[in-house]
Amino acid sequence: MASHLFCGRVNLNILREAARKDLREFLDKCSGSKAIVWDEYLTGPFGLIAQYSLLKEHEVEKMFTLKGGRIPSASVKNIVFFVRPRLELMDIIAENVASEDKLQPRDFHILFVPRRGLLCEQRLKEKGVLNSFTNIDEYILDLIPYDGDLLSMESESSFRECYLENDQTSLYHAAKGLMTLQALYGTIPQIFGKGECARHVANMMLRMKREFAGSQTQILPVFDTLLLLDRNVDLLTPLATQLTYEGLIDEIFGITNGYVKLPPEKFAQKKQGEGGKELPTEPKKLQLNSAEELYAEIRDKNFNAVGAALSKKAKIISAAFEERHNAKTVGEIKQFVSQLPHMQAARSSLANHTSIAELIKDITMQLLILRMTLFLFLLLTFFCALLSCVSASEDFFDSLTVEQEFMTGVDTDKVSTYIEDCIAQKDPLIKILRLVCMQSVCNNGLKQKVLDYYKKEILQTYGYKHILTLKNLEKVGLLKPQSTMRNNYPTIRKTLKLWMEDANEQNPNDISYVYSGYAPLSVRLTQVLARPGWRSIEEVLKMLPGPHFEERQQVPTGLHKKRQPGENRTTLVFFLGGVTYAEIAALRFLSNMEDSGTEYIIAATKLINGTSWIKSLMDSPEENLP
Repeated sequence: MASHLFCGRVNLNILREAARKDLREFLDKCSGSKAIVWDEYLTGPFGLIAQYSLLKEHEVEKMFTLKGGRIPSASVKNIVFFVRPRLELMDIIAENVASEDKLQPRDFHILFVPRRGLLCEQRLKEKGVLNSFTNIDEYILDLIPYDGDLLSMESESSFRECYLENDQTSLYHAAKGLMTLQALYGTIPQIFGKGECARHVANMMLRMKREFAGSQTQILPVFDTLLLLDRNVDLLTPLATQLTYEGLIDEIFGITNGYVKLPPEKFAQKKQGEGGKELPTEPKKLQLNSAEELYAEIRDKNFNAVGAALSKKAKIISAAFEERHNAKTVGEIKQFVSQLPHMQAARSSLANHTSIAELIKDITMQLLILRMTLFLFLLLTFFCALLSCVSASEDFFDSLTVEQEFMTGVDTDKVSTYIEDCIAQKDPLIKILRLVCMQSVCNNGLKQKVLDYYKKEILQTYGYKHILTLKNLEKVGLLKPQSTMRNNYPTIRKTLKLWMEDANEQNPNDISYVYSGYAPLSVRLTQVLARPGWRSIEEVLKMLPGPHFEERQQVPTGLHKKRQPGENRTTLVFFLGGVTYAEIAALRFLSNMEDSGTEYIIAATKLINGTSWIKSLMDSPEENLP
């Protein structure tokens, strides 16, 4: 069922199975038929843990989305609410319970995810429905396995909570999630961290370990090192446009809980016996993970290398199908037939990813022309039908050019004419905010007159309601006036080699390929930690926000790892505040380098891109009205 979770160095299926076991135990507490009422946000994360078949095995007959009014009629004994501990959800639950038919008594249960909320219970009491619940419990779902090397808490507002609202709840959940990992995979001997939030999480972990000192699990450690990184240590990376295949899918269409919804036109099926196509109306929904062989191969490539990879795969599949003509004997025919399902799945996968690549190419063709490479002919041949869309992609090219100018320190201290033009054309506000914030971050703030000019133009064009959003961006450090302190970014960029002029997108030899020249600061810090160590960049670390630290945890006697010659170390990198798919690709690249000596497992409070990240910080007065 979840083969992609135990194909890596660390078997993350163990974590998934532990979560499934807890879910089964809770469902069995509610004896009899059940209907689950879902907090809609939880359906995606739970889908990564358990499919409907598992719920059905435990007498779940109906499922509904939590909404006001009366719960749709269902002849079941139990109504189970799966919700996050949020007060506004308690009001809806109270309305559901109060409007129930008294002639058909049912048992009500609440399962809080990931922790029980006392304020929520108080709200239910105030609404007069608390005594209607037979069972109130919590389901601890902190870290969710996404892929063989990827975990996420799916805490959509963790960065906002920590840096805007001074709410450290998500950090507590991160610490608890790490303690669960250690219970399943052994104590992590070394902890490194950078940032205030990283320090808080490490402190909570160490305190929890002391509190449960007598109940340590006797498991040989799987992880050698834990690296905790604050998102605000590297504010630049999420603002930049990701240029890997998976990163661009996320930038353009959005990947949610491992699924993407795509425009249906490219996936139209030909009607039987007709030349025309049957145009679907529903978006095409695809699951994206390493269980799919082709996707695992191309997901982390720079998009300019994807066309050649798809072309090569097409030739291999075509050659495999041609083999049927060479099958003469019964045995050979039988062998070909046995391989047919796999070959057909591969052909379907190729068709899907060719269509996705075409959709992306509509937007990024100018990037192709910008960077003339060895495989250009192959790429243009493979997508020759798309040459007509070059003009449609000029905007992508122009935006990318400005981003790269900011990253390399060009014109960061004055008003950008490109941003001015975008505002004048009323381009999407989030695009404007990403670019202005990037300019601010690369320049250690903007001159007051430049900042005031941008603010005035944004508010006059998009509405004064966005003044709250601008305040939020200032508060978290994304948009700020220039201080008297010198701009440290050029020093950081030079010392850590954050910009590589000769980034090789086809056959990369450095992590900078994921942004076609820019090496993510967060991943560069991870790379230096492994070799030669952070002591070599002590001065740079001081220029970045928050403390850097190292802690050691005592491993139970007799469980010290004896490393075999040539065996790689395993490091868990935890991004507090979110991680992008391009950063994940860069860490996978480091894991696969022959001489790296380290393999990386990635964890995060949330999988983000620049759009979803900025959106989480946006506010308008209308949203604050009851």
